[in-house]
Amino acid sequence: MSDALSIALAQINPVVGDVAGNVRRIRDARAKAAALGADLVVFGELTICGYPPEDLILKGAFLDACEDAVAELAAETGEGPAMLVGAPWRKDGKVHNAALLLDHGRIAATRLKHHLPNYGVFDEARIFSPGPHPGPISFRGVRLGVMVCEDMWLADVAETLGESGAEILVVLNGSPFEMDKPDIRQERARARVEETGLPLVYVNQVGGQDELVFDGASFVMGTGGKLVATVAPWTEDVILTRWTRERDGWWCEGSKAAAVSGLEGVYQAMVTGLRDYVNKNRFPGVVLGLSGGIDSALCAALAVDALGADRVWCVMMPSPYTSDDSLEDAALVAKLLGVRLDTIGIGPAMAAFGEMLAPAFVGKGADITEENLQSRSRGLTLMAISNKFGPMVLSTGNKSEMSCGYATLYGDMCGGYAVLKDVYKTTVFAVSSWRNHHRPPGCLGPQTRVMPDRVITKPPSAELKPNQTDQDSLPPYDVLDGILECLIEGEMSLSDTVAKGFEEDMIRRVWRMLDRAEYKRRQAPPGVKISSRSFGRDRRYPITNAFTALI
Repeated sequence: MSDALSIALAQINPVVGDVAGNVRRIRDARAKAAALGADLVVFGELTICGYPPEDLILKGAFLDACEDAVAELAAETGEGPAMLVGAPWRKDGKVHNAALLLDHGRIAATRLKHHLPNYGVFDEARIFSPGPHPGPISFRGVRLGVMVCEDMWLADVAETLGESGAEILVVLNGSPFEMDKPDIRQERARARVEETGLPLVYVNQVGGQDELVFDGASFVMGTGGKLVATVAPWTEDVILTRWTRERDGWWCEGSKAAAVSGLEGVYQAMVTGLRDYVNKNRFPGVVLGLSGGIDSALCAALAVDALGADRVWCVMMPSPYTSDDSLEDAALVAKLLGVRLDTIGIGPAMAAFGEMLAPAFVGKGADITEENLQSRSRGLTLMAISNKFGPMVLSTGNKSEMSCGYATLYGDMCGGYAVLKDVYKTTVFAVSSWRNHHRPPGCLGPQTRVMPDRVITKPPSAELKPNQTDQDSLPPYDVLDGILECLIEGEMSLSDTVAKGFEEDMIRRVWRMLDRAEYKRRQAPPGVKISSRSFGRDRRYPITNAFTALI
């Protein structure tokens, strides 16, 4: 029986499918942990292959590569710290989401995830088989109760481990970021600690994977339900915790990093998601339209913070309806951020399309068609630059616009990534104002403001016709976003939404826009998941849909 143990929490950024690269990342983290004096290094869920692997799990060659990588790492543990790693694992003809203890040059123990989440962004029941309730793992005289992610969210696995003699709970996680998610995780962990009377080690991955972003925020919770060690969110790190056996159980000594929440958490999520999407997919940088409005200004700031100014190319594409204020504001945004700004007027394209379509449009007056042609001319211009020079087009639309269809297919919706896709307009205003006064750690943009105050305070406008503002077509954003949160995140009924203080006619109007724009959203680029109900992975409504209860 041991009376002391050193456990390192390895919060790393794996790449889905890059098995060889992930092995290098694991090996580097283990070396750091060894230098700190660790007995055991704990990694996140499915670290070997990256999370979530989705249908890669259906490929036998992929599973072979993962299992070979585990064997390779296990062979390296003849000396130095042991490792708890996550990997897909085949047993009795079934594929499991597993936690593997690598120690003394071999795979010393295997534990299989029992609860497979099948909601929201998760569909693990589709590709994995559940394992049985696990028992503790004996490690250096200590009985570790090892769980994989969802197993901590429900009570039964921890209860079984506690009743089987576990002394420390250890959880391997791949838990995506959402607003308020860090608090929810700690609440679930605290419930398991209180139910079992055992301390808990929680290790989460960090980084972006397609539309998901992982904040890390790993921690150790003591038997009293208090945090005794934390890893800084949004960064790769390895920290050491030292454990001592006391009369009433195990006591942990570790360091606590500063917490991140609120607007900073939202901003860091967008920066991390964009950075990893661009870098992991090997784009040289991004190109975006800089209109002089708040959405494009915020997207440019996010891109600079994520990638650096030298990898961000902005293009102002004025039409006859573009105001002098917009020209000035776009130029000042570019100056503040230090990015390249080119001006390419779309007047010639508007004239060419007008002439080309005149015979087909004879007898028809100008309407939204001509407005959309302006937006599509801009989209075509950005895609041409992308094709010619290689940067990915960054779409600048926000969740309020995507919800209501206030966006043009193959126009402002075109692009490879939509960093504001899950961010309502009211949050765009708040985040922009916040970033003008704060630069989060790890960001590459200016220390001071990133856009002029006028960009934040002036009425938003698409500037597709004279004197146009967004509120010509949409309710005020504070009202619109409040109703959308009820209908999307809350899935509330008409009566429940009315009870929140909104007018019935306005609710019906917003629902009609939301319902009818589904076909547009299905064609939108991916974007960072921020809320509990993002479009695409979370909210999956049919395009052809005759259920119109609210309409």
